[in-house]
Amino acid sequence: MMGMIRLLNLENTVIGFIGTGVMGNSMAGHLMKAGYPLIVYTRTKEKAKKLLDNGAIWGETVKEIAEKANVIFTMVGYPSDVEEVYLGKSGLIKNSKRGSYLLDMTTSAPSLAIKIFQVANEKGVQVMDAPVSGGDIGARDAKLSIMVGGEKESFDAVKPLLELLGTNIVYQGPAGAGQHTKMSNQIAIASNMIGVCEAIVYAQKAGLDPENVLKSIATGAAGSWSLSNLAPRMIKGDFEPGFYIKHFIKDMKIALEEAEKMEMAVPGLALAKSLYEQLAENGEENSGTQALYKNWK
Repeated sequence: MMGMIRLLNLENTVIGFIGTGVMGNSMAGHLMKAGYPLIVYTRTKEKAKKLLDNGAIWGETVKEIAEKANVIFTMVGYPSDVEEVYLGKSGLIKNSKRGSYLLDMTTSAPSLAIKIFQVANEKGVQVMDAPVSGGDIGARDAKLSIMVGGEKESFDAVKPLLELLGTNIVYQGPAGAGQHTKMSNQIAIASNMIGVCEAIVYAQKAGLDPENVLKSIATGAAGSWSLSNLAPRMIKGDFEPGFYIKHFIKDMKIALEEAEKMEMAVPGLALAKSLYEQLAENGEENSGTQALYKNWK
């Protein structure tokens, strides 16, 4: 155990970060500000420009990140991307050093997280599924909620790094547990987003000032992260992505599939998914999830 903790000293830790999108950019930046050497790779190099300008090293491939870093974070788009990055011929597990820690912060399928963990375990590589919640604001302010699945000893070893990224870091259980927890999170958000939109539109149709209405309802029994953080964006007509609609639809599909395996009905989730799919069909897949509001406008 002591050897694991020593791994995370500034002197002998090189952090790799794969996927520097809306959230990954801020997260990687926090790790670098703490003094860790950072090597980054993302499909579009331009997205990593700010990090590179501030001293991050560019990795030409996933394989190069695997060979040079011993703690690697991934924040990619879809389960298919996760599978390629981790299990591909030039992927992380095949090319990582024995004893490395790999943390997938993508929201992905629990079954895939378990599969990756098992393959990695045979190679002496520690993998954790560590999806996050909090959007672009949480990533920017290092106030993410991080839900982790994997071996408890691995979690204890990397926790100091996770504390640079979030304020609510919870070990949820074995491999896949982090992703199952994130599915619970997304199910709660899905129906809540419908309620937030309907509340704002109702207030407007009743001739009220929706910003003033928020002062009353955001801190009461109706309060939620979406009501406090996304309703003001809806009112202002700001639909820039803190979290892409296309990625939320992906998450909802995973949650529906997992619920079906457990023979559980999720009518609220099914309705939210259908409403978001309508938006995507209308060209809003790259808007933020708060653009659900447009369905009422």
